[in-house]
Amino acid sequence: MSDSENKETFSDSSDQFTEDEWIFYRDRPEWKDIEPVELKEGTFPVVAIAYSDRFRDVFNYFRAIALKNEVSERAFHLTSDALDLNPANYTVWQYRRILLKSLNKDLHSELRFVRQIIEEHPKNYQVWHHRRVLVEWLNDPSSELRLTEIVLAQDAKNYHAWQHRQWVLDTYKLFDHELEFVERLIEEDLRNNSAWNQRYFVVKETTGFTEETISRELKFTVESLKKVKGNESAWNYLRGILSHHSTGLNGHPVVEEFCQFLESDQCKVSHYLAFLVDRYEQLMKADASTSKEHLPKADQILEELATEIDPMRREYWLFLSRYLNSEFAS
Repeated sequence: MSDSENKETFSDSSDQFTEDEWIFYRDRPEWKDIEPVELKEGTFPVVAIAYSDRFRDVFNYFRAIALKNEVSERAFHLTSDALDLNPANYTVWQYRRILLKSLNKDLHSELRFVRQIIEEHPKNYQVWHHRRVLVEWLNDPSSELRLTEIVLAQDAKNYHAWQHRQWVLDTYKLFDHELEFVERLIEEDLRNNSAWNQRYFVVKETTGFTEETISRELKFTVESLKKVKGNESAWNYLRGILSHHSTGLNGHPVVEEFCQFLESDQCKVSHYLAFLVDRYEQLMKADASTSKEHLPKADQILEELATEIDPMRREYWLFLSRYLNSEFAS
């Protein structure tokens, strides 16, 4: 997507007037044949919404044409004004989709219109859904990765942008450069949980969790954790990758070496210590006879977490200690 396209502006009926120049639909000669339909809020509404005159005017006329199922250019332009006032209104978007098909409108122009709304309302589910429908109709995802990249550059944790990006990647198999994109995001912000989640998605949908892939991902995660040992996102990713390894949390040489490194460094990060406790639990589940060796170590770590390192979650750590003792003390 070129810079010139990024800066493109779009016009519709809502752009023809400034706020001072706005002409109400009730005063437009071409709408004299339509009887506006007011919203019925009851005789004594509990919390009456203070709609502006412009809002009431537009939606009174929208309700009128929707009741008539009118298919016309003026109805299409009216939906633009309605969406300008309330871009989260599902009914207006659905009616607009009917008009797009019935009037054989230019869908690429509609993509540009939608992009403008996304830029103003990037966390609006309805506009992202409309965008997906357009891409499906056109069978053209060529602009979507760039669009989501731009949105994510402004808010790296925009759920709707990530959801749309995953749909595009999976539907049209555009994974070729996604791992590099995600890696760049993680390098920019090691704690970007959304980027770690995307990395897991890409691995799952491409190579799968082969032994080679697991080793590669563990090395990548360990290098990241060496930079920021308290990065919860990376610890969660490490656990997620190890869940696909035959030996679980224990046994993989990359992880064993990393744990030795942290032990020698006298690391007291809560995420690391919780990881050690889970490793001990896994060993005891695999072989109950090892509980005499591992349970005291787990208890010592949990006591340290509860009293010194993470007292905010004291009750959780003490509960976990009681649980492990009830399971393995005998």
